[in-house]
Amino acid sequence: MDSKTTIWQRMGIQDWFLTSENSSKIKSQHHLTPDEVYNYVIDKFNDSIRELSFADRIVFYHEYIISFNPEDYQEFMHNKQGIFGLIVNETVKKFYELLKQYRLSGKTVVPSSSKWVFRLVSHPDYASGDIGFIGKLLPGSTKKEENLRVTFIPRQTGIAQTFDVSQELLKGFNYYSEGYYELPYIEDLEYEEEGPADNRKKIFARFETILPEKQFAGKKVEYIMKDSEIIVSGGDETREDPNIFKIPTEWVNSPHLQIRYNKSDGKFYLASYGERTILNEHQVPKSDVNSPSWLELPVNSKILLNGIVGVNLFKS
Repeated sequence: MDSKTTIWQRMGIQDWFLTSENSSKIKSQHHLTPDEVYNYVIDKFNDSIRELSFADRIVFYHEYIISFNPEDYQEFMHNKQGIFGLIVNETVKKFYELLKQYRLSGKTVVPSSSKWVFRLVSHPDYASGDIGFIGKLLPGSTKKEENLRVTFIPRQTGIAQTFDVSQELLKGFNYYSEGYYELPYIEDLEYEEEGPADNRKKIFARFETILPEKQFAGKKVEYIMKDSEIIVSGGDETREDPNIFKIPTEWVNSPHLQIRYNKSDGKFYLASYGERTILNEHQVPKSDVNSPSWLELPVNSKILLNGIVGVNLFKS
């Protein structure tokens, strides 16, 4: 029986990227540091500007998929829990500094998306110290038949190599919801630090839903959660309060959900008042409006209302 081929063997570059078993044992393992990851992403941002820009228009990637081996992923997400979120914040801050310099020099800086997306992923064929990158102009917009530009740094050379890789090969990568970060694009290129601010309201999360009605075909209804507690309601809802997420369809009850952010543990919670609510493929018990029963709502959850309307939760 043939042994299972690796992603690099299927790409035809196995000998370039992976050392032999003997040489791997001789060389000591190298674990990536936060500074190496930060500088690596900044380099990829600058590379995208050089490769994609034209005339006086500055073009750059908005989605950054950073791939590690499973052990390095665990190191960042558990032993160094929270560090990748800090890296993302500092990275976006640097992005704005660089883009502002281009704008001051007379270049046209117009985004191709309204947000930045960072995904931390792993692949079993990566060794400790390996780091890879996939960039996209529009997050989640790449069609299945299109190839992606993948940059990989092999551990034995440290020299980046870039290849066209089909979507079929990317099935081997493992995506983690806790390794997903999404930030809005700030048009004035001034990074807004987190923390108390008198004149700026905190954004807790972003919701997206796709409706079955023909008039909404191909469109998404988006809601930005700016209150620590909101109500998700249907087309019969008459209230116009800012903490009401009104989904204009008869398939959603009024009210249907109550969602709150608990500052003490940094988690979201959900109570369901509608006929039927499915959270990540599990049915949510129906609550009484006067006595809600709260259930933890993980970030990047998928909610299905009455078997028809899907709602996705993203942390902002």
